[in-house]
Amino acid sequence: MNISIPDKIKLFSGSTLKTIAILSMTIDHFAAVVLYWGFLYYNQPIYQDTPLYKIYILYRIMRTIGRIAFPIYCFLLVEGFMHTKSRPKYLLRLGIFALISEIPFDLAIQNQMVTWDYCNVFFTLFLGFLAIWALDYFREKLYFSIPIVALIGYAAYFINCDYDYRGILVIVILYLMRYYRILQVIAGALSLYWEWPAIFAFIPILMYNGKRGRGSKYFFYIYYPAHLLIFYFLTTILS
Repeated sequence: MNISIPDKIKLFSGSTLKTIAILSMTIDHFAAVVLYWGFLYYNQPIYQDTPLYKIYILYRIMRTIGRIAFPIYCFLLVEGFMHTKSRPKYLLRLGIFALISEIPFDLAIQNQMVTWDYCNVFFTLFLGFLAIWALDYFREKLYFSIPIVALIGYAAYFINCDYDYRGILVIVILYLMRYYRILQVIAGALSLYWEWPAIFAFIPILMYNGKRGRGSKYFFYIYYPAHLLIFYFLTTILS
């Protein structure tokens, strides 16, 4: 049974959700890159009642705020999958920016030029898109779709992309519950039990009004590697 959501709380368009996610992600990455590599990494151990400890507390707060971003991106990916005019082009765009973003991601997050030990979130979104495409294409043949999704989850685990197979599971759950918003929100929140701050992302998701809103669809694609590079160069100044 689908419980309807009152129109008066449907305040957020897709572009508004994307803005919330971008702000959350920026706060998270500023902490993960600038605060970590610029202040914390080279100053171990950290003692209480020191200025460095205050920076560490700020770091933890900002990383917690950053957990809001990923569920919103997963939700918008499902919405994009359902409404895009060309799924192959959408998938290709995700793949291209996964490759473009890897060096900025490695520099910023791991302080290395190139390493495949841990891959950026575009790989997660790319594989998640493949997973829900398989579910849609083989919707009458679960004996095909379920093994394919399982293999995609293993691929996410194997390449260690951001949120790994658990991120794929979140995307799949949001897709399966796509017509039942309240159930979608509940199931999505439960699927992130291992990272409890992320459940707060489902408050703005619940307030989604189904409209795309204004803004360039390419902004996030460009912003992601660009802000990582900026933060990396900032840390080279601080360290």
